[in-house]
Amino acid sequence: MSRSQILLGASVLAVLLIASGVSLLVVGWVKKNALGLGLIDLPNERKVHTSPIPRGGGLGIWLGVLSVFALGTLAVALANTWPKLAEQALPASLLELIPGMWSKLGSIWLLLAGGSVVALLGLMDDRFGLDWKVRIAVEFAVAASVVYGLKLQLTAYIDLPWLTPILSIFWIVMLINSFNMLDNMDALSAGVAAIVSGMLALMLLSSPEPAQGQPQWFVAIMVLALLGGLLGFLRYNWPPASIFMGDSGSYFVGYWIAVTTLLSTYSGAQGQAPHAVFAPLCLLAVPIYDTLSVIAIRLREGRSPFQADKKHFSHRLVELGMTKKQAVGAIYLATLTCSLGALLLPRTDWIGAGLVLGIVLAMMAWIGLLENFTSRKIS
Repeated sequence: MSRSQILLGASVLAVLLIASGVSLLVVGWVKKNALGLGLIDLPNERKVHTSPIPRGGGLGIWLGVLSVFALGTLAVALANTWPKLAEQALPASLLELIPGMWSKLGSIWLLLAGGSVVALLGLMDDRFGLDWKVRIAVEFAVAASVVYGLKLQLTAYIDLPWLTPILSIFWIVMLINSFNMLDNMDALSAGVAAIVSGMLALMLLSSPEPAQGQPQWFVAIMVLALLGGLLGFLRYNWPPASIFMGDSGSYFVGYWIAVTTLLSTYSGAQGQAPHAVFAPLCLLAVPIYDTLSVIAIRLREGRSPFQADKKHFSHRLVELGMTKKQAVGAIYLATLTCSLGALLLPRTDWIGAGLVLGIVLAMMAWIGLLENFTSRKIS
């Protein structure tokens, strides 16, 4: 095993341990103090739990990610301030990354600021309840700020410079709400996000960046930090959950996955696989499908798309006869299947890409058939 491979493994492990450790501590503290903080999720007709459960565990996920970059910023600042000491302590392969990391610290903290705003927005909603118009307005404001402020754009090969920023804003807002809507059963939203994060990290570390031909370290660290935070939270959220992530967690998770997919490059070292831009759609096919189908159902019934109910894919699987754990497991498998297809896109030609997209569409069609069968059975 080469020194660079050892360094890669050690870096991945360090990020995961820091984020998961902080998340574990914070989630445990929120759980113990939830009553005093007013963070208790009471059962009602649209929820699946039958007794009061603490919420606000998403604060652990948020602070887990924040801690990784706080320590990383300190380490890069020290290496940049004392370069001779860094030369003695660090391998050459890591030293080459220091200038690039230093130059990107401002951008990452702006992204973290945006994530902090949506996490605090969710916390306010958890604590006091906010009108959906206020939530959407803040989400669009944050998304517009990071898209235009940092020039984040979807790689869509659309020759309309004004359109891609708008699509990017809607992408961020959609994923914020997708993971919020998906948070309707124990370990569902966090587990799906962990699968997506893990697969995206694997793609970034195995697919070189076109400009330098190197793994996409910076974005991979962002994704791995989220994965670590999610793993720490899942210790408490695994069925039967003793705490929920709440809107503070689901908003932050959706936002962070959205910005990392915008920052990622998918087309390979020579840009030879432009069809790989469909990778985020494959990774996120299940959350997106769940969101769009639920909105369609609510609009068809003449209700607000932001009115919570039991119309989600997970609920339909339970109505079909599955247990809650089986329904969550089925959604995990669907997410994993679509995500595995995403890993192939940078490594195949247009024919292979068509087959991958066909598999994903077939999976979505299977989900649609299950939903249609369930609705007929109920009616």
